[in-house]
Amino acid sequence: MLPAAAHALLAQNLQAFAGLSEDDLRLADGAWTLRSIAKNDFFNFRNSVCRHVGFIVSGLFRVYYVDPATAEEHNMAFIPEGLFLTSLKSLLTGEACPYYIAALEDSELLVITTEQLHRLYGLSHGWERFGRRLAEQYLIFQQSKAESLLFQSAEQRYLTLLQQLPGVTNRVSLGHIASYLGIKGPSLNRIRAQLGKEM
Repeated sequence: MLPAAAHALLAQNLQAFAGLSEDDLRLADGAWTLRSIAKNDFFNFRNSVCRHVGFIVSGLFRVYYVDPATAEEHNMAFIPEGLFLTSLKSLLTGEACPYYIAALEDSELLVITTEQLHRLYGLSHGWERFGRRLAEQYLIFQQSKAESLLFQSAEQRYLTLLQQLPGVTNRVSLGHIASYLGIKGPSLNRIRAQLGKEM
């Protein structure tokens, strides 16, 4: 049985995200479970198949890969509370995920298995819509990320991150932020110093 507050928060977000009805929500009674992940622990490991979708009740995650030639970590995304978390390609294909999903803070999620989701897809157009919206969300994110690297300066990418994730500099190290932006730490320091002069 889920805590009442977590259950209400999940229901509210499912309704806003995919327009699920009360009947749709009842179909999933018992399908979501509460999972706690400590800071620096993993939602999903590299080279393992992702078999869950999580809704982040509290906390913050990063998605990253490790360059095999240099062992350097490269951050791809920061995912905060209130969003759904998964490795979509791995979830859909059953192939191993090529990157890590790790908690940057002590976090709590509500998780559902692939098997339970497929059961719900067969029972409800609302849950099918949830699956489609999840795929759309990840497609938009991937394309936006690629376009930002092509068309935005590092400063513009930093300002976009501040807009999308307010307070990120209080929750994520500058080293992780620089990695996400595709720059080195000294370059981020220069950007922050310049923006400080302009404000």
